[in-house]
Parts: sequence; C-alpha cells; structure tokens
Amino acid sequence: MASVSARWTLKGLSVMQADLHALAHLEFGYLTTVGRVTGRLHTIEIWFALHDRTVYMLAGNHASDWVKNARRTPAVTMTLGGSTFAGTARMVDQAEEDALARRLILAKYQPGYGEDLSDWGRTALAVAVDLH
Repeated sequence: MASVSARWTLKGLSVMQADLHALAHLEFGYLTTVGRVTGRLHTIEIWFALHDRTVYMLAGNHASDWVKNARRTPAVTMTLGGSTFAGTARMVDQAEEDALARRLILAKYQPGYGEDLSDWGRTALAVAVDLH
C-alpha cells in the first residue's frame, strides 16, 4: 500500500476519501498508540464511526491505557480493513462535535447490539483521530 503522505495529491485526496467511505461499514477498527511507559506500540480493536477524515471512538473507561497513551503521544495509526492511516488523536471537547461522535457511533452499533447502549453512549469519553 502507498503511504498516506504519498496519496495527498489533489487526485489522491479524492481516492482516499472514497477509500474511507468504503471502510465506514466495518465492525471494528484497530487503533495503535505508543505506550506512555514502555514506548512500545499498543494496538486495540475498537468500535468506530467515520465522518469525513475523522474517526470517532468512545472510551467507556476514561482512564483506559489507550486513552492515556493518546493523551501523552497523539501520533497514532488507525487500521481499517487492510489500510493503515496515520493520524492525530484528541479528546473531543466541543459540545457539537461530541454530540456528533455519540450520534454516529450509537446509530452504527445500537441496531445490531443485544443490549441498550444509551448509558454508555452518554457517559463514555469521545475520542477523535484526525487522519492525515
């Protein structure tokens, strides 16, 4: 696969957006952070939703290792399907974007999930990864 930076031509940008749109339906993504203590790569499988070039996730435990890692070193990668994208993680702190993240994730996962996700959707920490 070509590196993400190599794809950032005007023509490549539309290809990347099309690629992302095709990956939005996937059940899981894989977030890789740098361990804040060990410095080693740490990958988790996680639910996600896409909006433009931003990946949204919810952390039920605000003190999860991956959240702490992303706060310390925001340079992360997201693997969706067979494609890996470099990105910058951030905690979502604007009300409008926070509501968008929760709405997108709940709309994607609640219909096929056997239990009510509304409490989790209200209390989880919204985290965004802006893909480069």
